[in-house]
Amino acid sequence: MQLGLIGLGKMGANMRRRIADAGHEVVGYDPRPEVSDVASLQELVSTLSAPRVVWVMVPSGPPTRETVETLSTLLESGDLVIDGGNSRYTDDGPHAELLSAKQIGYVDCGVSGGVWGLENGYGLMAGGSPEDIEKAMPIFDALRPEGERADGFVHAGPVGAGHYAKMVHNGIEYGLMHAYGEGYELLSAEPLIDDVAGTLRAWTHGTVIRSWLLDLLVEALKDDPGLAEISDYTTDSGEGRWTVEEAIRHSVPANVISAALFARFASRQESGSPTLKAVSALRQQFGGHSVRPAGS
Repeated sequence: MQLGLIGLGKMGANMRRRIADAGHEVVGYDPRPEVSDVASLQELVSTLSAPRVVWVMVPSGPPTRETVETLSTLLESGDLVIDGGNSRYTDDGPHAELLSAKQIGYVDCGVSGGVWGLENGYGLMAGGSPEDIEKAMPIFDALRPEGERADGFVHAGPVGAGHYAKMVHNGIEYGLMHAYGEGYELLSAEPLIDDVAGTLRAWTHGTVIRSWLLDLLVEALKDDPGLAEISDYTTDSGEGRWTVEEAIRHSVPANVISAALFARFASRQESGSPTLKAVSALRQQFGGHSVRPAGS
């Protein structure tokens, strides 16, 4: 299958490689000419054979909106656009409506896996019509982890469902990361514990709290014992805020996710928190997110 991929950053570049390794032809576009296969969106569209499938992997908000608007003028009836970025689900309806006027399909797809997705595969949550989902299924199968499809891919519902599912996924991620961070700080505070990193490592197999995130925290402590080289300043990219807003709208008591989000806000004030250092280290480990060096 042939795919146009817009956005070749940390996630997009690895996705291009994984899709190509599965035997598909990927034509990538990025504003940086040194990584791009074509010079423009116009050239990308003209290179692809109809009916085209174009995956958008750019930052949410205006960059995604502008890209979809441009594609609506370049693509033709029967083509398909997939937004795989972290767009807010409320943006998907307008995108689908704009493209539908030109008989162009639209799918929103939440993608989880960070910088490790190239090797391990990506968890995928898609929203759209059954026909559009089926059209893109070879690409979804190339990206998801090996094994049963349902263990790494879901057609969550109509347009908007994929990004809604990813939003909640990321909200849960906030809570999990913060719980591990608090556990790390408590272990570090207790004089009885001689080996904090070893204790965390001992939890990675057999225990009920084992997880990939715990593995990554152990790895972060191996690279930087005591997390001395990292600041506790922790950013957020929006999904946690949106999850809390949805919890309020649905009257769902999302206590843990809300607390984890507010803790990130607190990290940007004058403070020094081992918990937030651990959260920052985890974000760097799984997503390649930039962090502030200690003392900055």
